[in-house]
Amino acid sequence: QVQLVESGGGLVQPGASLRLSCAASGRTFSDYAMGWFRQAPGQERELVASINRRDGDTYYLDSIKGRFTVSRDNTKNTVDLQMNSLKPEDTAVYYCAASRRATAATMRVRDADFWGQGTQVTVSS
Repeated sequence: QVQLVESGGGLVQPGASLRLSCAASGRTFSDYAMGWFRQAPGQERELVASINRRDGDTYYLDSIKGRFTVSRDNTKNTVDLQMNSLKPEDTAVYYCAASRRATAATMRVRDADFWGQGTQVTVSS
């Protein structure tokens, strides 16, 4: 079992930055590829960014490339999502997820073994 707890969401204006953090506990954190997903009202949950277990390879959704950066610290059991130049269309609940079998490039909703509770990000003027 892996417990995931997100933090760092909030209400910001367009163009602002936020940093989301996900703290993991339980099994060996470095055994899991980690992903950040988001779900807006009435829409399907989608992968925003993901990072491999140890080699640091990452994947990003096209619409956030160059604005968001995913990172992990296997010594602290954390994975972060730095979000810059936020847009109203980034508004969603953001979820941290862990996958034992997927890689950063292949991770999908169905591959997640564990989920966090989600944190709301609202971008509005």
